[in-house]
Amino acid sequence: MMGGRHWRKFAQFVGLFSICALLAISCGDRAGMNQSNDPNRISIGTTAKIRTIDPADAYENAAGMLLYNLGDRLYTYESGTTTLKPQLATALPQISADGVTYTIPLRPGVVYHDGTPFNAETMKFSLQRFMENGGAPSSLLSNIVESIQASGESELTIKLKQPFAAFTDLLTFSGLVAVSPTAYQIGAGQFKPDTFVGTGPYKLVSYGTDSIKLDVFEDYWGEKPVNTGIDIQQFSSPANVYNSFRRGAVDLTYGTLDLDQITSLEKQAESEGWQVISNRSNGIYVLTLNMKDEALKKPEVRKAIASIIDRPQLQERIFQGQMEPLYSLIPTTLERYYQPVFKETYGDGNFAQAKQLLTQAGYTPENPLQLQLWYRSNLRTNADAATTIKAVAEQELGGALQIELQSVEAATAYNNLDKGVYSMFILDWTPDFFDPDNYINPFLSCAKGSVETGCEEGETKLWGSFYYSDRVNQLIARERQEQNPETRRQIFTELQQILVEDVPFIPLWQGKEYLFARQGIQGVTLESTQAVPFWTLKK
Repeated sequence: MMGGRHWRKFAQFVGLFSICALLAISCGDRAGMNQSNDPNRISIGTTAKIRTIDPADAYENAAGMLLYNLGDRLYTYESGTTTLKPQLATALPQISADGVTYTIPLRPGVVYHDGTPFNAETMKFSLQRFMENGGAPSSLLSNIVESIQASGESELTIKLKQPFAAFTDLLTFSGLVAVSPTAYQIGAGQFKPDTFVGTGPYKLVSYGTDSIKLDVFEDYWGEKPVNTGIDIQQFSSPANVYNSFRRGAVDLTYGTLDLDQITSLEKQAESEGWQVISNRSNGIYVLTLNMKDEALKKPEVRKAIASIIDRPQLQERIFQGQMEPLYSLIPTTLERYYQPVFKETYGDGNFAQAKQLLTQAGYTPENPLQLQLWYRSNLRTNADAATTIKAVAEQELGGALQIELQSVEAATAYNNLDKGVYSMFILDWTPDFFDPDNYINPFLSCAKGSVETGCEEGETKLWGSFYYSDRVNQLIARERQEQNPETRRQIFTELQQILVEDVPFIPLWQGKEYLFARQGIQGVTLESTQAVPFWTLKK
């Protein structure tokens, strides 16, 4: 991952777990054979891949879902909301007047899966290990934290390098779970990719090539699971998951089906009796505009491209309603901060406005603007979206804009974005934590550069946009330090207004997540953060 950012994952949507070996018999049959005889266990079918479940190195959504159910963090969210609540902490942190020091009271009487007692020293160990072992997500904490001290048996004191208003939300990140110092070591590269020893409601029993087994942790301090365990069956394709779910070989599936399969299961749900739960995804898709491109340096051109995007058309033609139009970098799930600025300014498919802007920039059917639109070759929906944008633009603009489509393998794209190779690119982003800062700062901040040279070092260069704005950098610095929620909201409003005026990125769509459960499965929940708690599932 370049910059350790989530959009560098290869998964298209938030998923769960790994991959089934290719066998002569179908994976669906294999899943059926592997089901436990215990009627109180829950079976889950998936195709998603796992690289590691070591929390100090895991940065993929699939691993994050597993860690969510195996471990505890200092803070989590109230079910059905995005309201913070203590987990291994007993209260929200006390924050010093300068916004730098966080004092966190810890829960007594907690033990790890291996029997080691939990206390401030072991929590300090877990966070230090996350920073010092040098895993993919380590910079999330190491860039912010100055020091961590066990200021008492059940009290942790964290000092930041500078104030960061979203720090408590950051502490909900899946990798910041408590891990047993008896089972792990601190040291660069010291990872255990296929084991986990934490404090959560489940303990890892087996981690195989085509299945993962979780048993209930009987000494768990909190709400005990209402099932006796979880069996995760790993498949080679969405088709095998789909068929296995329909036959009843698995109880639940989430995040791994194709658009047509989701539509089919939705249509059959009433007659077959299975449950369909959908929720807005926190993942967003954007069009990156390379401001080093001679044509895209002109604001009229960037605004013209923003005007031609017709999100409802994409929603209907390509996604079968399984996405929502997005009009800002901040998604609709953060309702307090979201401003639909692109809808208000450019609308959808505003071709009259696009023609006017292109004419102002010097482009006409006789002197057309020629641009390349790139997308990742492994994502069919991205290819379909790019094809639709090209066809509609060329049809409606009379030849004033000519788009050449180009696809590239994902890993190659990620290695070349910061080199300025691509003029326009469709990319996606999944946040590390649930705060508007994690949608604005990763896109718009630049550590070094100028308006003349563009971004020379920083996030916008990593995205291939090279956007630079002194005002934006100042506002991001302010919102990261501002403790007053209303003042902070006003800063994000101004940032979104600058975004829609400068147009270094064009928001496209926000995904939806779907969870399907067999009839009779109770306690099925898809949280606002897209987490699926396993401990509430019951037959």
